[in-house]
Amino acid sequence: MGRKPSDSEQTRWASMALLLIGLASCSVAYMFLSGVLRPANNSSVLKIESLDFDGSGGELSECCRGIENLELWGAAVKWGTEFKFNSSEGCCKACKAMCSGNDGPCLCDTWVFCGNREACGSKFGECWLKKQKDALTPDQQEAGNKVMWTSGVIFGKGQGIIGLETGYGTLHIKLLPECAPRSVAYILELLSLRHCAGCHFYRAESRGQSWDSEGNHIKDASFGPPFALIQGTLEAQGSTFNKIHTEVCPTIRRGSVALVGSGPEFFISLAKHTEWEKSYTVFGTVLPEDMVIAEKIAQLPTKPDVWNHINVSVLEKPVPLWFRRIERVMKI
Repeated sequence: MGRKPSDSEQTRWASMALLLIGLASCSVAYMFLSGVLRPANNSSVLKIESLDFDGSGGELSECCRGIENLELWGAAVKWGTEFKFNSSEGCCKACKAMCSGNDGPCLCDTWVFCGNREACGSKFGECWLKKQKDALTPDQQEAGNKVMWTSGVIFGKGQGIIGLETGYGTLHIKLLPECAPRSVAYILELLSLRHCAGCHFYRAESRGQSWDSEGNHIKDASFGPPFALIQGTLEAQGSTFNKIHTEVCPTIRRGSVALVGSGPEFFISLAKHTEWEKSYTVFGTVLPEDMVIAEKIAQLPTKPDVWNHINVSVLEKPVPLWFRRIERVMKI
């Protein structure tokens, strides 16, 4: 049989119960207020499964381009006076080799090469490998026709991912500077503007009956219309757009982000378009888990139109878009 607690014991247990209730109440209040009052943060933490994905189908290894007449600065990890190559491609690949590990940051994210024998003189062949404080805003030393250097940027696994914001969700895009350095440089300019007024999607076409859910073309089906893409413009109001020369490397695959001609028109492909071969500049690729957002935009109400004798589907209401930084990336 249990013993009836004395008055002093009752008082002690009552005090402890009140203390525990008070602590629990404080914890609940803290969690509520921290959720309500947490300051907005434009630099999100991205949790994704496909950090290693580049969407090039192995073709990215063929790409190793830079921008001529450009010298990028940064802390040197290999001194060019003691590290020389016969081509900019060799210099680029040397940097890429230092950024191929499965873990940790890239040891090299910038390469600078002197390839003009006449202008470089004794510096001909010098390959400077460097490390930026911020690879999305590389430190530029000098640019112009008088600059004898060629420079390029490398993004490793989990790096070079930016957010393309729409009202239907954020499309996370892995940039491909080795394939399209000038196009990527323009995207980074838009990123630094912190706005993209005037940028929007205006055309949307589903996969129809020609491609399956993986983007594979169905045997004997037509190649469109519809053409399995969403198309828009990246010309920001208030800024001057300079045409970008075609930079081709990967073929168009599901998720490819490419310029049309010299820009600023661009599209995101919903399917593999091997029939287009390498007609467009692929400067990035949408991470697979975000393609559901692109598919959602492709299903929005459209109206028919004709462009150069080709039937297309134009969005009844354009979808505004803008870019933002992704500061930290976590793999799940």
